[in-house]
Amino acid sequence: MVNLAKVVAFSLLTIGFFAFFANFGIPEIKPAPPPVDEELDLSSMTMEGFVALGDRIFNGKGTCTLCHNPVGGRAPLLDDAAARIRERLRDPRYGGQAQTLEAYLRESMLEPSVFVVAGFGKAGTSDTESPMPVVSGGGIGMSEADISAVIAYLQDRWGLDITVEIPADVAEAQVAETSMAATPVRPLKSPQAAFTQFACTACHIFEEAGGQVGPNLSRIGAQRDREYLRRAILDPNADISDGFVPNLMPGTYAEQMYASELEMIVDYLAGLE
Repeated sequence: MVNLAKVVAFSLLTIGFFAFFANFGIPEIKPAPPPVDEELDLSSMTMEGFVALGDRIFNGKGTCTLCHNPVGGRAPLLDDAAARIRERLRDPRYGGQAQTLEAYLRESMLEPSVFVVAGFGKAGTSDTESPMPVVSGGGIGMSEADISAVIAYLQDRWGLDITVEIPADVAEAQVAETSMAATPVRPLKSPQAAFTQFACTACHIFEEAGGQVGPNLSRIGAQRDREYLRRAILDPNADISDGFVPNLMPGTYAEQMYASELEMIVDYLAGLE
């Protein structure tokens, strides 16, 4: 009877400890407000406003700056890229259908593997497969209006004549704007969905597939404990792996993930042994 009481007491203490840890030990994470589709009256929008819309999408919903930046080296820089694009259209390796800069930009967003800039392909593909996701799908979900706005923004940024037209069909003018009144997004249910949403495979290899900008995570569970993995996501500059430099990984995931998503990812990584 005494032993039974000890077992019960120990079980209650263990349950209490884990309940306390789950509520207070795991950092509270409040994801950023999700983007919501907002209808814009494009019939009255000026080209200046359309360019500004493209600027917001490029630096926000489109997640373009996650890879096209001078720090990570994971995608070609887009500053003054107009001349380089014209060269790519004449490149013997180019197998697409575009004949103009506008068409090339649209094609590169919807069919990124049609032409891969040398040195920026997926590892082992000899620059025949791009790590860039199709912007109209997955966690990005850009509409035709979004894509046209980004093209207008890039043309304006490069000092070129803007060749795109503002869509006349308001039904296609669904663009993502951050709204505090948005309906809360549901937590992701699988690690694979999280890797897509947060673009993890653009930089890390998981089970022999992915990018090489960040450390290979295929067997990270045998090398790092859960505390390290959790800290690496929430504060990526806290510990820098040998051979890598600071500020490559975004430090904003603590604002974008639910706690359940964080723990799901940590569980998955801890199991990669």
